[in-house]
Order: sequence, then structure tokens, then C-alpha cells
Amino acid sequence: MCEQVLLNSMDPVNLKPFPADFVLQDLTAVTGSVFEFKVNPRTPQIRSKVERWFRSFGVYNPKKEQKFLSYRYDHYATVSFPEADLEHLETCIEFFLWAFSFDDVSDEGELQNKPEGVKIGVDISKGVLRNPEAPPPNHKYAAMLHGIFKRFRSTATQSACNRFAKAVESWMDSQVEQSRNRALSTIPFTQEFIELRRRTIGGEIVEAMVEYSIDCKIPSYVWEHPVLVGISKAAIDIMTWPNDLCSFNKEQADGDLQNLVVCVMLEHNTDLQSAIDIVTKMLAERVADYAKLKSEVPSFGEEVDRELARYLTALEYYVQGTVVWYYDSPRYFRTLDVSEKANLLVPVYPRATDVEVAPAILPAPKRLSDINIRIPFINPPLKLTL
Repeated sequence: MCEQVLLNSMDPVNLKPFPADFVLQDLTAVTGSVFEFKVNPRTPQIRSKVERWFRSFGVYNPKKEQKFLSYRYDHYATVSFPEADLEHLETCIEFFLWAFSFDDVSDEGELQNKPEGVKIGVDISKGVLRNPEAPPPNHKYAAMLHGIFKRFRSTATQSACNRFAKAVESWMDSQVEQSRNRALSTIPFTQEFIELRRRTIGGEIVEAMVEYSIDCKIPSYVWEHPVLVGISKAAIDIMTWPNDLCSFNKEQADGDLQNLVVCVMLEHNTDLQSAIDIVTKMLAERVADYAKLKSEVPSFGEEVDRELARYLTALEYYVQGTVVWYYDSPRYFRTLDVSEKANLLVPVYPRATDVEVAPAILPAPKRLSDINIRIPFINPPLKLTL
């Protein structure tokens, strides 16, 4: 297993040094050419209730809990589930609080490089999905999931419930895999990382949540059609790659180099700004892929077509809301003013702790006018199977 990991991965010691800052294009404009933005006005009615629910599990100490809630996951639900009613919106916010707190355990918490510790929580949580009628387990994250899945099952179709359970298991397994990569200090090649990221971002869970949020009734065979499979992958990539672009800074400061930008830096032996530009260009091309695939959706009959149209509209709201939230939440940009997103000059954060594999920071231009912004051609091109 270790030999296989080493053969299919790259060594972060080969990274070029990070500059003092980098330029990020307006990713909301890149995706906004196809994906519409809409806001749910109902969130203020349930914000306090959901926060009390989260606090009841005692996941964090008071100081860390306050910081975690300041990232505004309720706002994330506001802009990503704009058509959900109060009952469904409440479940969606709870889902975000569970998913991000669970994700932080392996991303930056005490289990960041301990896959065996992550797996313990994963196995207990799988029990919730496989035996949902059993009492809540004595495990904070699994107990949260137990309540969320109970609410989900109360209105969702059996097909949606099955998709949700399968997707959550895949996502949790990917957390173990990513934790293992961190423990081994290896970086997957770009193609392999993209496939892993579709799971670590929880893309298929998101799709099930979107379906749940508006109570879509779509037969399971529809999701197996090649065009819908392609739409799913494209939509997940379009919500994921902006996350890697926006979260790169936070993650490298935390000593976490499991990021698409880092993959591109290593695979092409390029500098940070060029990698940022390459991933941005990849994103624009992926948006075009989605638009083309959507134009090729076949008819499944009048009733199914109507439900599928509702779902795709809700999915597009989710994707654009997600990209907008990446900028709105202090989780990624801290106190940086991101009101002007075009050509945003982002200072590279200093590392919170000494990380042996992380590169040093070199001086870089301090004025935006000193920087020649371009999206380079990839030579040799990335050979991706999307």
C-alpha cells in the first residue's frame, strides 16, 4: 500500500517557494456566466434555534465554538438553498454545521495526520446511516448526523435517502484517505486529486441535499444517464475548484497542502501565481462543459422533465451560492476586504506552526500594478479525464 501511494503521488519538498502575495480573479464572475445567484429570506427566523442545537453537542470549547460559528454557515445555507422552506432550511444549516465541524477534525484538528483516529468516528457514523432507527450514539458527530438523517428521511424519497447515505459514507471514507495522505506527506497527481476532491468536498451529499431541499421526486434511473453523470461531475468540480483557490491560503498556513493548486504547482514545476491562473482557466473551461452538457439533457417524460428542471435550477443556485460564500465567510479571507473581487491581491498567510515540507516565502511586488496578470497556456497540457 505504501509503495502504491509513493508511486502515484508527488513530494511537496519540490514545491517552489511561495511569494508574499498572489492575485486571484473574480471567481463569482467566472461561474456567474452560467450559474444564477439567489438568496433565501427565511434564515433569520431559525438562526438562533440551529445555533442552540449545535451548541448542545459540546463539539468545541466556548472560544473555538464562537470562532466556528462566526464563519456564518447559516449564511451559506441562505445563498445555497434559496428555495428551501423553513423546515428544510433548518436541516440544511444543521447539515453544514455537522459537515464543517467533522471536516475540521481531519483538516486542522487533533486528528489532522491520524487516519486511524478519523476512521473511528467514521465507523460509528456509518452505523447511524445503516441503522437509523437505533438510538443516537454516544459520539458527538455521529449523534448530530443521527438527528439530521432523521429529519432528512421524514420528507425525502427512498431514492434520495439512499443517495444521501451512500454519499455520506463515501465522503467520510475520503476523509480517512486524505488524512492518510497528510500523514505520509504526499500529494496526489492532479487527475487523481480531482477524483478524490469530488468525494472530500461531499459533492454527492450536496446533490442529495439539493434534491431534499425542494422535495424533488426524481426516479433513480435518471441519475444513471451519462449526461446526468457528466453534469454531476462538472457541477461538483465547479463548486470545488474555487474552494481550492480560496482555501489554499488558509490550508497552507495550517500546514495542509492537500490542494489542487499545490498539485498543479508540483506536476508542472511552476510557481504559485501560474498555478492559480491555470486552475482559474480550468474552472472557466469546466463552466463551459456544464453549459454544453445541460443542453444535451434528454427527455424522460413530462413529469420527470419538470422535476429535473427544478433540480438543475436548485443545483445551479447552490453552486453559485457556494462560490459567493467562499468570499463572504472569514473562514478563507480573514479580514481581507473582498468587496472588489477582480484582480484581488491576497497576502500569503504565515504558517501557524513550523511545517517541514512547506516552502519558504519570498519577497514579491507590493503593488498590484507591478504584477503581470495572465492565464498561461499549459505546456505540456494537463491530461485530465473529466
